[in-house]
Amino acid sequence: MTTGTTSVLQPDARLVAALVRAGLINSLGGARFEALPGGVSSDIWKVTTPERTFCVKRALARLKVAADWNAPVERNRYEVAWTRIAHGIVPGAAPEILYHDEAEMFFAMRYLDPADHRLWKNELRDGRANPTDAGAVCRRLGRIHAATANNPQVAAQFPRHDIFHAIRLEPYLEATAAAHPDLHEILFGLSRRTGDTRMAMIHGDVSPKNILLGPDGPVFLDAECACIGDPAFDLAFCLNHMLLKCLWNQAARSGFHACFEAMAEAYLSEVNWEPGDATEQRAASLLPGLLLARVDGKSPAEYIHTDADRDRVRRCARALLESPPSRLSQVLAAWKKELDA
Repeated sequence: MTTGTTSVLQPDARLVAALVRAGLINSLGGARFEALPGGVSSDIWKVTTPERTFCVKRALARLKVAADWNAPVERNRYEVAWTRIAHGIVPGAAPEILYHDEAEMFFAMRYLDPADHRLWKNELRDGRANPTDAGAVCRRLGRIHAATANNPQVAAQFPRHDIFHAIRLEPYLEATAAAHPDLHEILFGLSRRTGDTRMAMIHGDVSPKNILLGPDGPVFLDAECACIGDPAFDLAFCLNHMLLKCLWNQAARSGFHACFEAMAEAYLSEVNWEPGDATEQRAASLLPGLLLARVDGKSPAEYIHTDADRDRVRRCARALLESPPSRLSQVLAAWKKELDA
C-alpha cells in the first residue's frame, strides 16, 4: 500500500488492542498512525514503529459517498483471500498479508513505498498512458482468472455473492436504471447475467486507483468486491477507465486508446476457461452499462465535471446498450466517434 496526502490519526482503542495482541505494535505510544486516502469504503492507516512500517485496512459498513450505500464488513475477509491467492499465482501481483483479524474485520499488509510504486491513476491523469503498462495489468489479471477458473478449492473461499451485488451491481447498473427507465430491462438484464456468471475469482474493482506500477510489475490493491464471478466484469471495469480518462486529459486521448487496445489483446490472450469470443462478447456488451453508470450511478467519476461531457457519455453508452456490441473494438470505435463529433 502506498501513501498520498496523509494526516495524523489516533485510531480507536479496539484496533490498537488488536494490533498489540497480534504483536504488530507494542502500544499506541510506540506507533505513529497516518490516515491514507483509501477511497470510499475503508479506513486505511500507515503504521510506523521502530521495527517496521505496514498498512492496516478496516472495512466500513457505510461507504463515504453522498448516496445511501451500505455493504457488509465481511468483505474484508474475501479481500484477504483474493490477495493471498493472487500473490500465490503471480508473486508480487498483490501485497503480502501480514495479519488478518476476523473479529475486528481488518488486516495488516506490507507497505509499498511510493518511491518505487507509482499509482497508475496518477500516471494516467498526467498523460503518461503507456500501453506496455496497460498490457501488463491485463496480462496479470488474465493469469489470475485462468488459474482460478472452475477451481472448487478457490470457490470454497468465496461462498457469498451478495456483497458483489451490494457494492457493484446495484450501485452501478441497477441504480443507473433509475435515471434511464427506458433502459431498465437492459441494465437489470446485464446485472442478472453478470451476477449469475460464476467462473473464476474476480477482483471486482480493477481500477487505476487500485493499481500500483512497481519495479516487478503491476500490483493490485483493494479487492473488497472479490468473489467467484464473471471474469469479463473485471476486464470491462478496467477498460471503462481508459474511455473515461479521455475526458480527464484530452491531450492524451490517443494514448488511452492505445492502452485500451493493449489491455484487450493482452487479457484475451490469457483466456483458457472458455472461448475467448465468449468472454469478449460479455465484456463488450457490459462495458456501455458501466460507462453510463459513471455519470448516472451511485459512484460518478469525480473528474467529469461538465454537462457536455456527461452527455457525451450518455449518447455513446445509450446507443451501445440499445444495439449491443460483440467486440471490444466496436466500443472503442463508437467512443472515438463520439469524441470526434
